[in-house]
Amino acid sequence: MLSSYLTMAAILFCIGLYGALVKRNAVIILLSIELMLNAVNLNLVAFSKYGVVPSLTGQMFTLFSIAVAAAEAAVGIAVLIALFRARGTVNADEYDEMRR
Repeated sequence: MLSSYLTMAAILFCIGLYGALVKRNAVIILLSIELMLNAVNLNLVAFSKYGVVPSLTGQMFTLFSIAVAAAEAAVGIAVLIALFRARGTVNADEYDEMRR
């Protein structure tokens, strides 16, 4: 049963890694990072339930990770909106200079 959770988390992480490395749209890159964080959360909950010593520690770490991911997403979207207003594009290849 644990192997199915780990396989699903590995698939989610690989999809997120592919999106973060290959895609050029900054919004898609942020969503891919969130997908990788969700794969980690799935691992934490699976090991919390099926680990050697089942406890709530993994679930508490998952709740903390979700809160941090929500804050990261809010800050990331705010930065992307500011960059879009300044540059007029969300293409990550265009963001090669700090000032323009």
